[in-house]
Amino acid sequence: MNTGLRITVFAAALAATFGTAYGVGSGVGEVSPEPKPAAAAHGGHETGSHGGHDGGGGAAAAPPGGLQMSEGGYTLALKTPSVETGRNTNLRFTVVKDATGRPLTTYQREHTKELHLIIASRDLTQYRHLHPTRAADGTWSTPVTLPEAGAYRVFADFTPRGGEGLTLGADLTASGTYRPAPLPAPVTTVEADGYEVSLKGRPEPARGSELTFTVTRNGRPVRDLQPYLGAYGHLVALRSGDLAYLHVHPNGEPGDGATRPGPRISFSATAPSTGSYRLFLDFKHAGKVHTAAFTVTTAGTSADGAAQQPDTSSTHTETPEPSEHTH
Repeated sequence: MNTGLRITVFAAALAATFGTAYGVGSGVGEVSPEPKPAAAAHGGHETGSHGGHDGGGGAAAAPPGGLQMSEGGYTLALKTPSVETGRNTNLRFTVVKDATGRPLTTYQREHTKELHLIIASRDLTQYRHLHPTRAADGTWSTPVTLPEAGAYRVFADFTPRGGEGLTLGADLTASGTYRPAPLPAPVTTVEADGYEVSLKGRPEPARGSELTFTVTRNGRPVRDLQPYLGAYGHLVALRSGDLAYLHVHPNGEPGDGATRPGPRISFSATAPSTGSYRLFLDFKHAGKVHTAAFTVTTAGTSADGAAQQPDTSSTHTETPEPSEHTH
């Protein structure tokens, strides 16, 4: 993963679609100062895209990531498939090498970390970005508390040493009665921990577009954002419905001589399809990481999130039969 861009929302080559809505607050796993990443990256990973990361620029989007437990010779093995709602639980998992059946223990660092763990509820109202600890035997673990019962998706975003970047997904359940919430409506400005974050730009399917976030506090621009994971902003996008994952990083990075520490954070993204997406922006200020969440819809998507069909009345003489499918 790297600054250049890859909308690690949500998973894989899915590009971020955004029309903002609703702030989530913090809930990230780590707030300590992050060291600056190396300028060069393995296989161009720091500036390009990998399983679940979009480099933007209008290039053809890769298939969305995070939809499979197994890909590229590796499998995400979740050892904690369920947790008790509201209770702190040690979530454990491994990444297994299919050829040997043994856990992977050698990783390429991406944005200062060997592995990024994203947890999102199926209704996209709950979100966690965590950085677990790896034991010598390859078992990863991290404490997590999920406040709402229901179905969640876990995304492991990593690059095996000497290999290509991957985003693998697995299902997680929080005990209790599940009452899914509707997807928050798109808006252009949200509140997150006392900060106001606005979004300008709208991604389009199969076309690169620029998304610019502006961070203010008490009506004043925030011009002293701090690096978080080697960048001034970290973006994850998840497609509503299947939770396809896309991880993107901003245009530019701290120390490159051109990128300023706010108030604007710019990303390039390409939506892989029409539809609704949930966008999660992490940024760091005053020593703490904050998360602003947005709902966005691509052009050609109706208010209820369904893709609009082209008008074919001028080319067909027969009235089509009513569809039996419910959207």
